[in-house]
Amino acid sequence: METQQMEHTCIVCEQRKKEGIFIVSEFICTDCETEMVHTDAQDAKYPFFIHQLKQIWLHQNNV
Repeated sequence: METQQMEHTCIVCEQRKKEGIFIVSEFICTDCETEMVHTDAQDAKYPFFIHQLKQIWLHQNNV
């Protein structure tokens, strides 16, 4: 029997995906997680990832 996974909205790319991780209560898709892990701190996309991850803290403190 096949189990259907629910889709969640990724806090980084804002797309709905089925596979990923939760940090606190926010979802990060597998694609974004992989890209973040392999992004160097000198990369132009690094500040974007930091900004998106700050949303976890902001959402947690607004609850």
